Amino acid sequence: MQIQFPESWPTTPAEAIVLQRTLAPQIVLEDRIPKPIRYVAGVDAGFEDEGETTRAAVVVLSFPDLTPVDEVLVRQPTVFPYVPGLLSFREVPAVLAALAQLKTEPDVILCDGQGIAHPRRLGIASHLGLLCDRPTVGVAKSRLVGTHIEVPPDKGTWVPLIDRGDRIGAVLRNRANTKPLYISPGHYTTLETAIDLVLRCSTKYRLPETTRYADRLASSGTARSALGEAQQGRLF
Repeated sequence: MQIQFPESWPTTPAEAIVLQRTLAPQIVLEDRIPKPIRYVAGVDAGFEDEGETTRAAVVVLSFPDLTPVDEVLVRQPTVFPYVPGLLSFREVPAVLAALAQLKTEPDVILCDGQGIAHPRRLGIASHLGLLCDRPTVGVAKSRLVGTHIEVPPDKGTWVPLIDRGDRIGAVLRNRANTKPLYISPGHYTTLETAIDLVLRCSTKYRLPETTRYADRLASSGTARSALGEAQQGRLF
């Protein structure tokens, strides 16, 4: 996958916030996803060596059957401290390195984190979408910003996530009677399309298959976690 890496990254939180405010107006909240969708990808990152090393994982699945077809695990030095709201500057450098090694290019990328559901409307999914010029969706397990009413317990139900009068995402119940997910468009997607993609990528687990495979690969640090099991017919 062709990636145009930034010439430099912010080194301080103040610089990162300025860049987020500069980039946020460039986000496109309309559908520009190729049709038909053939491949979807999940990305996630973990850390080792007490945070000194970032472990980024990307898993590509065929769509709509959600079979893993490609995966990459990359380790590289962590270049930015942990600061709430600045997750992308800590994780994206390694995620980009992993995406660059893919042999199968995804049509859309689902990120373990926020899209525009972010104080400055530039979470990790939005930032990554801009950098790789690819449709992205934020799939977060917890809320960063915004308020919402209670989500009905049935699968497929959702309520808007609101911040300062803006609809920045949705709180989605993709499995009945489980904790909801916080969905937001990243880049080149609408909220409705983001919700539909997450539901179509969800099976019997709370996490969509994209996020679940990437999370397992990033957590295990074993470079054949998803693809190897799938090829042997032992889908976890």
